Amino acid sequence: MNISPSELAAYMDHTLLKPEATAAQIDAVIDEARSLGCASVCVNGTWVNRVATGLSGSTTKTCAVIGFPLGAGTTAAKVAETHDALEHGAQEIDMVINLGALKAGDTELVRTDIAAVASACHEHNALLKVIIECCLLTDEEKRLACQLSEEAQADFVKTSTGFSTGGATVADVALMKECVGDRLGIKAAGGIRTCASACAMIEAGATRLGVSAAPAILSELTLTQ
Repeated sequence: MNISPSELAAYMDHTLLKPEATAAQIDAVIDEARSLGCASVCVNGTWVNRVATGLSGSTTKTCAVIGFPLGAGTTAAKVAETHDALEHGAQEIDMVINLGALKAGDTELVRTDIAAVASACHEHNALLKVIIECCLLTDEEKRLACQLSEEAQADFVKTSTGFSTGGATVADVALMKECVGDRLGIKAAGGIRTCASACAMIEAGATRLGVSAAPAILSELTLTQ
């Protein structure tokens, strides 16, 4: 795949979601994302204001995770968490679906859960990415999750939290692309640590990449050009 470091950086949500992350580590991610030209910095809610302040004046967005990493909270809690993140400067939201409801066939709960968060996001002109946690789903369930996300007016579907039994795979990205076409974005996240894996995800249909190793991946690309 012929892509420049700056082009690849523009796909990347530079991510730090570890519960033990410190302010100094968050600041380092902010600085890296600004200098590299990443699409966003993705963090837990407690860091949103710090990230938004640190990215002020740059093109890099502030992204917050919601219902993370389990997705098993109530819709009301997810909406409240979303409003809090948006009011503190988030411009993109990555929410985890109610996986138990999906697997039990309660499609209405899953759809309304996503739709409520999507509505909160769109009130603030923010994007919603829906994490479907592919590693816990059958292919049929993945297709259903994509369909419900689209029906609920989400902007992206996303493969993984990175905190479960597996991360992004090329096969899952291709399946999601088959489901949503160009109507929704597709974010591949979890275990993308090399330039080759990043490019493979893009070639399969990913329009955004969640990575915690953006500098290393981009340095690898620079060395090969």
